Amino acid sequence: MFWRMIGGILGRQWKKMLMVAFTVALGSSLATAMLNVMFDVGDKINRELKTYGANINVLPRGASLLDDLYGVSEGAGVSDKYLSEAELGNIKTIFWAFNIVDFTPYLNTRVTLLSPNGEAGPELKLVGTWFDRHLELPTGEALNTGIRNMKNWWDVRGRWLDGADTNAAMVGESAAARHNINVGDTITVRAGAKQKELTVEGIFRAGGGAGAGGDEDEAVYAPLALAQELTGRPGMVSRVEVSALTTPDNELSRRAAQDPKSLSIKEWETWYCTAYVSAICYQIDEVITDAVSKPIRQVAESEGVVLEKTQLLMLLITILSLAGSALGISNLVTASVMERSAEIGLLKAVGAHDGPVSLLVLTEILITGIIGGAGGYFAGLGFAQIIGQSVFSASIDIKPMVIPITAALVVLVTMAGSIPSIRLLLRLRPAEVLHGR
Repeated sequence: MFWRMIGGILGRQWKKMLMVAFTVALGSSLATAMLNVMFDVGDKINRELKTYGANINVLPRGASLLDDLYGVSEGAGVSDKYLSEAELGNIKTIFWAFNIVDFTPYLNTRVTLLSPNGEAGPELKLVGTWFDRHLELPTGEALNTGIRNMKNWWDVRGRWLDGADTNAAMVGESAAARHNINVGDTITVRAGAKQKELTVEGIFRAGGGAGAGGDEDEAVYAPLALAQELTGRPGMVSRVEVSALTTPDNELSRRAAQDPKSLSIKEWETWYCTAYVSAICYQIDEVITDAVSKPIRQVAESEGVVLEKTQLLMLLITILSLAGSALGISNLVTASVMERSAEIGLLKAVGAHDGPVSLLVLTEILITGIIGGAGGYFAGLGFAQIIGQSVFSASIDIKPMVIPITAALVVLVTMAGSIPSIRLLLRLRPAEVLHGR
């Protein structure tokens, strides 16, 4: 009898129940889309931010100590500590290897710019680096890396160098303007007793991207092998910039960054197996001899702030959409109960108690809400993909955990929206209703 009554009510009130289902579907679809994006947005935002530079700087231990104690940065001519170029592939063998998006080594030196007649001119900073390097990794994998990916926001006139270039260079815009250097020119540089003629293939404007040292536009960038030859340091690099996908810092990661030995075994395992920037730095130090890895704090911290604010925004949108759905359900169901007041009054008059009558109304609303919620879930999956392609140019991974969360939210919203109608139902008096009052 109970289910026959439910079927009859849904049949007679199908228009209002359809509006209830549509209202639930709207809230459910937006909640599904926002939750899927929110759970998947971390990697997407990190990848977007990685296009603006490195977030980890790897220095030789001696150079790092000088920087910490005296503020003397690498390349200042006071440290003869270097890293081995042959070990750089080890960076992609750490626990979080797949989070390493890119890395690029540098070897800095000072060179003298010679005039066409061989006279010594001004000094310039020459930076040796990989422009577009293909690596065969110890794991058997292959990787293409280099400054071209790391600094892809540079505005370049001419062209980027590639792995085939040897006696070529790219000159910063400020240095080129000061010394009247143009694309296609040949410049001669000298370091000690060695000198090289370099063809200027490109002039770039760095524009102060994330992780920039601030003086790129004043420097000459050349292949790493050429810088090693000029300095007499084959196979050596001054530092390495690493771009990695990281998890925002919390109290555990901050404690570990200060002293990993202060953690308990369980805390250490949690920290080591989470992609905190401090954990990735620690693992890089494990595979590079005498290396000290440091997060570029302003970059790493900004990533965490952007991610947290984006997730908070999506959570607020989800809450507001569900609140709107609850209000819509409340109005629709209350109007339905008022229209059926004579029917409900008659049920009470023939002996039906408030409990069974309330259960009857709640059941029909829940059935409608579940149907609307199911439709909204699948619509929300489509909305999530639209958001992913529009904002991140990538698909959003469907998270199974969203299904029970969405189901619970649909039930909660439907029940919350039913409260005013149930209160109205409980206040109905059969005598008053049946007498038309």
